[in-house]
Amino acid sequence: MSTATAKPKFARLRQRRRADGRARVLRAAREGTAYLVLAAAAVSSVLITAAIVVVLLYESSSFFGAPEIRVSEFLTGREWAPLFDPPKYGILPLVSATIMTTLIALAVALPIGTIVALYLSEFAPFALRESIKPSLELLSAVPTIVYGYFALMFVSPILQWVIPGLPRANMLSAGLVMGIMIIPYVSSLSEDAMRAVPMLLREGSFALGANRFVTAWRVVVPSALSGIGAAYILGISRAIGETMIVAVAAGMQPRLTFNPTEQAQTITAYIVATSQGETPHGTVAYQSIFAAGLVLFVMTLSFNILGYWLRRHYHQSY
Repeated sequence: MSTATAKPKFARLRQRRRADGRARVLRAAREGTAYLVLAAAAVSSVLITAAIVVVLLYESSSFFGAPEIRVSEFLTGREWAPLFDPPKYGILPLVSATIMTTLIALAVALPIGTIVALYLSEFAPFALRESIKPSLELLSAVPTIVYGYFALMFVSPILQWVIPGLPRANMLSAGLVMGIMIIPYVSSLSEDAMRAVPMLLREGSFALGANRFVTAWRVVVPSALSGIGAAYILGISRAIGETMIVAVAAGMQPRLTFNPTEQAQTITAYIVATSQGETPHGTVAYQSIFAAGLVLFVMTLSFNILGYWLRRHYHQSY
């Protein structure tokens, strides 16, 4: 090979190496940027959660530090009347209403959402599934205030016709409409979890002689239990934290009752009513919304921990 021929080849080789080096640098820069963005997003979510907890604890400390407040009375008291003289700060009426409306909502959303997810995943034709699922998810786009007035103006009159003497505002209608609202959360996530089950498991079940229903119930559901449990936890958290439906349709009178046909005030409804009312800032009555919010946070956290434990337990069982 002559010198005149070798020089252009060496030049092209050097250019190719320089281009490869620049490409590696650019690729490393892009990967580093993506890593930093993702890490910042993950850290920010943790910091935001920590900031919420810190604010709740700090503001609640002012409430519990007031001389007229006793923690034992707050946790076990059966009367919630901050504007009375003397005021009563027993959280049990608000907790009972929150639990009651949540249980009614879950009684509607969990079975219906699971059945819908099972049908869409295992039985519905492709075209039907692709049309039903987006339509079902539109329910989650409806403003919750619309759901609240739907419960007050449509569901409650129907229930009054079935149950004579039922008040216009009641926990039953609010809970039923809350259940309708969270059906898309349960069904969509559960259906995604079921669709993620490998087809080999279904084919193995069919090879052993099982039909589609047995395969769906005995193979697909246990295999997707982790995702279904996550959907249930999201539904529970969504029901506990719902505000406008219970504020409009459940009533604004705090009372300790587990009768769903009566009206009662939930924790979120009380927070909305107090924060937007005429209660002066900095007073014990105003600081009570942070104490109620702390109780709501603890309730949600407890349900999430319980759901996580149950999901792990059943996942290991299967």
